[in-house]
Amino acid sequence: MNRRLPVIADEAVDPEFGTGAVKVTPAHDPADFEMGRRHRLEEITVIGKDGVMTPEAGGYAGLPALEARQGVVAELQRLGLVVKIEDYSHSVGHCYRCSTIIEPLVSEQWFVRMKPLAEPALEAVRQGRIRFFPERFTKIYLGWLENIKDWCISRQLWWGHRIPVWYCQSCGAAICPESEPVTCPKCGGASLEQDPDVLDTWFSSALWPFSTLGWPDHTPELDYYFPTSVLVTARDIIFFWVARMIFMSCEFMHDVPFSDVLINSLVLDHLGRKMSKSLGNINDPLKVIDSYGADTLRFTLLTGNTPGSEMRFQQERVEGARNFVNKVWNASRFALMNLEDFQPDDAGSSAPGAPDRFDPAALTLADRWILSRFNWTAGEVNRNLEAYELGEAARVLYEFIWDELCDWYIELAKPRLYGKDTPDSRRTAQHVLWYVLRHTLELLHPFMPFLTEEIWQHLPVPASEHPGRGRSIMVAPWPERRPDLEDPGSEAQMALLMDVIRGIRNLRGELGLPPGKPARCVVVAADAATRQFLERYISYVARLAAAQPLEFAGPEQPKPKQALSYVAPGGIEVYIPLTGLVDLDKEIARLEKESGAVSRELERVRSKLANESFLAKAPPEVIDKERDKEADLSQKLAAIGRRLAILTIS
Repeated sequence: MNRRLPVIADEAVDPEFGTGAVKVTPAHDPADFEMGRRHRLEEITVIGKDGVMTPEAGGYAGLPALEARQGVVAELQRLGLVVKIEDYSHSVGHCYRCSTIIEPLVSEQWFVRMKPLAEPALEAVRQGRIRFFPERFTKIYLGWLENIKDWCISRQLWWGHRIPVWYCQSCGAAICPESEPVTCPKCGGASLEQDPDVLDTWFSSALWPFSTLGWPDHTPELDYYFPTSVLVTARDIIFFWVARMIFMSCEFMHDVPFSDVLINSLVLDHLGRKMSKSLGNINDPLKVIDSYGADTLRFTLLTGNTPGSEMRFQQERVEGARNFVNKVWNASRFALMNLEDFQPDDAGSSAPGAPDRFDPAALTLADRWILSRFNWTAGEVNRNLEAYELGEAARVLYEFIWDELCDWYIELAKPRLYGKDTPDSRRTAQHVLWYVLRHTLELLHPFMPFLTEEIWQHLPVPASEHPGRGRSIMVAPWPERRPDLEDPGSEAQMALLMDVIRGIRNLRGELGLPPGKPARCVVVAADAATRQFLERYISYVARLAAAQPLEFAGPEQPKPKQALSYVAPGGIEVYIPLTGLVDLDKEIARLEKESGAVSRELERVRSKLANESFLAKAPPEVIDKERDKEADLSQKLAAIGRRLAILTIS
């Protein structure tokens, strides 16, 4: 093209990279554009909007950009001007839909000057009027606004809000009125044409907190709902959406749009990749709901993660949540079957008209314990919800419902619910079960709205609550922690009993005893008081551990030989004598045979892991699988050795 090319020096160029000299194309690179403005370089457009070289490209005009690049290299080589060619890593923009290389071009666009808008939005967060949860995301917000550039708001798309600018075809004036113009205010001409571009979608979204409520009109909805309290969103749109809503609200409403910003988890696929249509790794929520239910999907996404983190969507987690939903449903069905003749206002253990109050004298240890544990659970759920730790609140509820309510209290209450005790005792058990289930469902409702509403509607209704239309768990009073239900003493006593029961269950598991088969147990208490306490609640241990007969002994008495043992807190020792329970000779022979098989398999795995060729060629996941197998086999062999040591004691 016989152009004279200026040579410039600029700090944007790294002298250590390559030759330290680079060509500058101000019309086709953002960094070069800034250099060009600093040095008043000519902006020559050599790539057109169709991706083809323009006449300004001389002999390469009409070629696609990539072919032109290859042609330039070939020409330089033909002229003997290429010293050497090196590969290096470079960040090249690609279209997120079709993966085509993006070629930057200089074009005329509409911009919003950001400095005046950014300052109030920055101050709102610095002053604590807006808080981010987790707090670490405040830095992302501040960092973006503190280094803000003017915002290009025009887009060349087919769909969107049109740029509200008209051009007079007579005098060339640009008109931006509040309503569509009919004539040009400068020359009076009627030939007007609206700008063909549309607004950036985030410009429209930034107006959402108030434009959806009737603004610019002063409406009741705007008065009531603006500002709101919490925005829940993802970290990848903090600057796209959150920051823009804040500075738009500060500008037009002179107030912040919300006080708290909760950054939730980003859901990835099972391999840890962001879900996208191009990868084909999207999990259709409607299909998951069809297979497992809406509550299952909701609970899956709420558990096992912390705000602002990433979580993988795994089938195993969905199935685990489904099992929990089934647990709640089945436990509730059992409760409803045993509450058919129960009236909350005539509970026997409560004052008339006060179904949420209990007579302490009527409560058993298990009753006092579950009421105290529910009370603690309510407090923890509330504390975590207030801190936006939704996953932790769900975990607390999961553990309380599955472990404490279902696996412990309901099992302990069954004899009383079945009428094997006095009528008053049955009514007390019904009352406690009704109270705990009802308010647990209310705590669980935000996590499982459909299941909890269905069950709650079938629970007995106190006379003080009208059972007609409009009664819903959604408007029921939210459970709060009650000081009168706190009972650390009962919790400590139940914890001791539960440790003993778990110890016996673990020993039975080692022996492979079926749940229904009773086994003789000997409990050695460290002192007389502990022994008296255990004897008082012998029914709890015998029922839940299938310990029959259950014997108590003092520390001075000889310990059973050839017995599996467990040491519980408080100096309590639990023994299951093996004599008469298993055939010792057969069991020893079986264990020795199993030990040999495990030893051989362990040796095979260790030999494989010691093979350098295997370690060099096998995929990492295969090697990890073999190492996990080695650890499992080692633990199994050690457990068999301990069992053999016990059985061979004379």
